[in-house]
Amino acid sequence: MPNPTSATARALPIASRDHLRGPATAAHALVEYGDFECSSSAEARWVIKELEEEMEDKLCVAFRHFPLSDIHPHAQAAAEAAEAADAQGKFWLMHDRLFDHQNELEPNHLQSYANHISIDMATFERDLRSGAPARHVAEDVEGARALHVTETPTFFLDGILYSGPAEFLPMLEALEGSESRQDRFAK
Repeated sequence: MPNPTSATARALPIASRDHLRGPATAAHALVEYGDFECSSSAEARWVIKELEEEMEDKLCVAFRHFPLSDIHPHAQAAAEAAEAADAQGKFWLMHDRLFDHQNELEPNHLQSYANHISIDMATFERDLRSGAPARHVAEDVEGARALHVTETPTFFLDGILYSGPAEFLPMLEALEGSESRQDRFAK
């Protein structure tokens, strides 16, 4: 995991532009910077699901894009497809589909996945061409770079960079051992 200074190790608070699971007012927040072509990001998704099941409404999960295009040539297009799916309220369905098939992310695959989750294809294609999905991904990447994120997945737990293993128990202990998100951001 990256090792930025403590001054840069804080993630921005959960924002309305984030893709959220769980209540935005939850006591704890997990922000992930991920890449749909990264096998470690795909594996971390199962750890996050375990955390969500364990913590229930005490955890809000946010996903932010950080496609590592220099080593994952399909990651940018996959992130943009997820954003176009979000415009139809189906970000998390596309998120899961992309991770389930991360070795098949060619344009025809992305269209097939959109079809599979019942997205209006004309709207999906128009949204992709509009550039809005690319701008959202670029904003996530800019935010990640400001935090000195260099790899995926990178996690911020309650606003603090988590540098431990992407495993259930260490992450649960880090979340449960921290102050609540509201307390931390109120300071």
